[in-house]
Amino acid sequence: MPAPSVVDLARALAPRLVELRHDLHRHPELGNHLPRTQRAVLDALAGLDLEITLGDQLSSVVAVLRGRGAAPAGVRPVVLLRGDMDALPVTEATGVDFASERHGLMHACGHDLHVAGLVGAARVLDARRDDLAGDVVLMFQPGEEGPGGAEPMLAEGLLDVAGRRVDAAYAVHVYAAQHPRGVWFGRPGPQMAAADEVRIRVHGRGGHGSQPHMALDPVPVACEIVLALQTMVTRRFDAFDPVVVTVGRISSGTVNNVIPDTAEIDATLRTFSPEHRELAHAEIARVAEHVAAAHHLTATVEISGGYPVTVNDPDEFALAQATVVDLFGADRWADMVNPEAGAEDMSFVLEQVPGAYLNIGACVSDNHTTADDNHSPRAAYDDSVIPDIAALLAEVALRRSAAGVQPG
Repeated sequence: MPAPSVVDLARALAPRLVELRHDLHRHPELGNHLPRTQRAVLDALAGLDLEITLGDQLSSVVAVLRGRGAAPAGVRPVVLLRGDMDALPVTEATGVDFASERHGLMHACGHDLHVAGLVGAARVLDARRDDLAGDVVLMFQPGEEGPGGAEPMLAEGLLDVAGRRVDAAYAVHVYAAQHPRGVWFGRPGPQMAAADEVRIRVHGRGGHGSQPHMALDPVPVACEIVLALQTMVTRRFDAFDPVVVTVGRISSGTVNNVIPDTAEIDATLRTFSPEHRELAHAEIARVAEHVAAAHHLTATVEISGGYPVTVNDPDEFALAQATVVDLFGADRWADMVNPEAGAEDMSFVLEQVPGAYLNIGACVSDNHTTADDNHSPRAAYDDSVIPDIAALLAEVALRRSAAGVQPG
């Protein structure tokens, strides 16, 4: 008698997974300290034969599930599946009956679905251990929305927890809008941007607003720097390897008739290749410092490195895409033409391990083009995609394990 399919197993789990998702949604937590969420994950995994490690510096859960299938060439591949767990500082306005009970906090990015999907994948793989030719690392990660949970998990030995290095890694993200419900999408190569914080301080010399010639006014210089940065982007960077610089805050002074000593510029930098990321850091500093110098002022520039570019390995992406089509049909797949300028800390894992990061539409509305998107207080997600996420992650792990350890 053939083993039940991962889709059938996942759909049988759907009521339990939806119940878990609703519980997490009612009780969101922020950052890297998620004690209640961690406990909910542990309770949801109870009864499975897993080797569980809890984070030292954060509320992570890492579980190793050992397969019983024959390993290709005698070496057991190790596959990592990731689900992020944290919420956002957003006051919910969806009106759903399982809305957040913590004012000012909300699972506005759908991480509660990610957790439920990964728990489902664990239970599907447990049922299919005899077919699993490798070992699977289940990565339940806090802090994706900030300050970042992937890096500390890597530092605590995530990639070697199974006894040998992880061979491939996969993750899934839901979308509340822009894409039809149930449709998967992604692209090989760069999928999401690197995100860095830029802080520019223009240093002048304050004075009376009626006598600007007696001062060194930082305000017009700051304005000139903002405009010069936009010109820099269009003239120093190839349009087919985009760079985005957006100034979100510019601040100076206290009253209308006093020239201040300083002006502040805060910006976000998005890049899609390591080369342009490095060049952009240098060019931003050069532009700010030299524009200020042209007016006899100085500028200091601080750029805080954020999440790197999220890059899908072409081979691992092809495996994941083919799995989607085989499980759900070609009409459930859409090619993602361009990368997104959002950022994701799964990128730290994918810098060290080849893998793939896929998206799936989870819009509750039939009109995804007008629905509220991720991070909105009205962002809503359809529970029907949860078993699909579980099935996809489980099947990818089964197929990747069967493919064996790739030379490299």
